[in-house]
Amino acid sequence: MNQTPAELTACPAPAEGVRIGFFERWLTLWVLLCIVAGTLLGHLLPGSFEALGGMQVAQVNLPVAVLIWLMIIPMLLKIDFGALGGVRRQWKGIGVTLFINWAVKPFSMALLGWIFIRHLFAGQLPAAQLDSYIAGLILLAAAPCTAMVFVWSNLCRGEPAFTLSQVALNDAIMVVAFAPIVALLLGISSITVPWNTLLLSVLLYIVVPVALSMLLRRQLLAHGGETRLQKLLQRLGPVSLGALLATLVLLFGFQGRQILAQPAIIALLAVPILIQVYFNAGLAYWLNRRFGVPHCVAGPSALIGASNFFELAVATAVGLFGVHSGAALATVVGVLIEVPVMLSVVRIVNRSKRWYEAARE
Repeated sequence: MNQTPAELTACPAPAEGVRIGFFERWLTLWVLLCIVAGTLLGHLLPGSFEALGGMQVAQVNLPVAVLIWLMIIPMLLKIDFGALGGVRRQWKGIGVTLFINWAVKPFSMALLGWIFIRHLFAGQLPAAQLDSYIAGLILLAAAPCTAMVFVWSNLCRGEPAFTLSQVALNDAIMVVAFAPIVALLLGISSITVPWNTLLLSVLLYIVVPVALSMLLRRQLLAHGGETRLQKLLQRLGPVSLGALLATLVLLFGFQGRQILAQPAIIALLAVPILIQVYFNAGLAYWLNRRFGVPHCVAGPSALIGASNFFELAVATAVGLFGVHSGAALATVVGVLIEVPVMLSVVRIVNRSKRWYEAARE
């Protein structure tokens, strides 16, 4: 497929001074501190964490559910689902990202989990948790990233309209596709699918938050416009991050003993996640170049294809398998490595721009 200069340079003038926020830049450090704090508190206050773990309704842990909502809804408020009308303008980039997100990423992660968790690392992991670890990896890969994509797109000077329409489309697809894909892959991995809990998780953590955020966004724009919406988002930003960190303290408090007994578990679980991120980002980037997509679209396309909606993955893992499960731990490892890995992908995309845009003879 021949690329033309017009196709490769059809990008708006890049915005200057785009930076990742202080808390987002150091998210890995905060996550590490929460791991330490949660693990220590779990040992010092085991009764308190057992009581929190027991606060469940229909297998949904209530403290974690509240924190998950505080994480997800502010992120969904950023999404304008009206942007779906602009999907046609960059249909090649949209098509590549959808192919990676829904036809490659969940299945490649299931394969990597089978290779590494069930075979290569099986002797170094608790045998009773192998299925649960694989399930957590599948949940992580089956949920395309939502909020942090806007940060990654800005850092690689991506096309804002493409990023917005792609995220809106992914979230709309997630409402109907997340549960069937997860169920299919769990079944292939010979893991029993608790359908009632899976559907409840989709309802609680996708359908209801999306509906509430759409209604709230519409009300804010109708009674105050974009200025009022942005002010609320600025206020909710720290709330969302705080809820994420509090969730991590709880999860590691619930699993502190297992982690201290085998601290290498986190490193082993990180291996398939890292391979999956770089593989999917590279494949999306290369496909966009083959199809002659502009670099300002290919960059966010690769980043959307590589990153995960880890808040949803954590919530679903806790709902399906419990706060003490290996699935919950596997999704938390995804949170731990998200920022440094995605920043490295941003760096690769930016530094390879000349190669990407070079005209082929």
